[in-house]
Amino acid sequence: MSKVPGWLGRLGAGLSRVGERLEERRRAEDEPDEPGVSGPHGDDGAHAPESVPAPPTYAPAVAAPPDPVDAIPWGIRVAAEAGWRLLVLAGTLWVLMKVISTVQLVVLAFVAALLITALLQPTVARLMRMGLPRGFATAVTAVLGFVIMGLVGWFVVWQVMDNLGDISDRLRDGIEELKRWLLDSPFHVTEQQINDIAKNLSDTIGTNTEEITTAGLQGVTVVVEVLTGILLAMFSTLFLLYDGKRVWQWVLKLVPAQARPGVAGAGPRAWRTLTAYVRGTLIVAMIDAIFIGLGIYFLDVPLAVPLGVLIFLFSFIPLVGAVVSGALAVIVALVTQGVFTALMVLLVVLAVQQIEGHVLQPFILGRAVRVHPLAVVLAVAAGGLTAGIGGAVVAVPLVAVTNTVVGYLRAFTREQAIRHGAAPAPAGAAPAVPSREPQEPREE
Repeated sequence: MSKVPGWLGRLGAGLSRVGERLEERRRAEDEPDEPGVSGPHGDDGAHAPESVPAPPTYAPAVAAPPDPVDAIPWGIRVAAEAGWRLLVLAGTLWVLMKVISTVQLVVLAFVAALLITALLQPTVARLMRMGLPRGFATAVTAVLGFVIMGLVGWFVVWQVMDNLGDISDRLRDGIEELKRWLLDSPFHVTEQQINDIAKNLSDTIGTNTEEITTAGLQGVTVVVEVLTGILLAMFSTLFLLYDGKRVWQWVLKLVPAQARPGVAGAGPRAWRTLTAYVRGTLIVAMIDAIFIGLGIYFLDVPLAVPLGVLIFLFSFIPLVGAVVSGALAVIVALVTQGVFTALMVLLVVLAVQQIEGHVLQPFILGRAVRVHPLAVVLAVAAGGLTAGIGGAVVAVPLVAVTNTVVGYLRAFTREQAIRHGAAPAPAGAAPAVPSREPQEPREE
């Protein structure tokens, strides 16, 4: 019996300790969880530890994965940004070229009207300063200009038709002389071989009669299109001469307001460049035609006057036109007058063209339309491939005008950036008083 009280005492003490632990656990559950410490149970109801131990200090830090954009090298990112913009520009140019090729006749007629207007506009302005009304001055200038161009075309056709018989006789004599030269040449060409070549040419022409007829019908279509383009160019020239300022103001309204000041300043400069180009090219073409025509005339080459007019017209195609017209003059001299006269004509053409390229064009055109020769060649080639002879004529003035516009817009943008980005004057400083009116941006 003496052992019972000791056992009961130990049981009571154990129950007391169990009660204390249950009370501590209840208080711990009633308190809010600390940040970063999960509750006693997870989302699925499983039992979880009371706290999550912090990682040891010696554990390595785990870096976050890099941004994919930062993983791409800088050069590739720049190339990609430039690439998609270039693709957008290329697509825009492709669509623009498709539209232009669809309405090629209208575009060429309007561009021709711009060139003729640039040539005739100073005359209209001079007549208005003399006191004539604008409508009457426009009518007089347009009628005189179109009459002169028509007379030049008629004169060329008349001279060619008048001398066609003489040219045919001389061409026949030249072919006979070439035949005799081949027979006596060291190439051992026989008369039978020459006759076979002539027979083959005749047979080829006879078997391709249908193609030749089709080409003739296409030529009739081309003539109709040319006449239509001439009429469009005439009407456009009349309206541009009379109402060109209002047309330009209407075009400015189509430009976004933010870009309108720059475009309004670039337009007059582009027009001055176009006017300088047309005037300078006209003067250079007249000098070429006069001096080469005189050389051909004194060398007794037939069709000297029509050849001079053709040289004048072809001079409006830079580089290529001079080569083609000079080659045509040399061929006519070779067929009609022989090798020596052809060599003399070639010397005359080369001398005049060298004077033109190194003296006349730099002096007459000056800086207004200064374009690098490589740009001229590429522009003429691209214009010829795109729109034939009309594209070759228009290509160089288009490049000159674009160069002027881009140079002015670059200077205008730089001046605007300097004007809006200037630092404010320090407090207490006297305001700067401009000594003169702000200048317009220089042309580059």
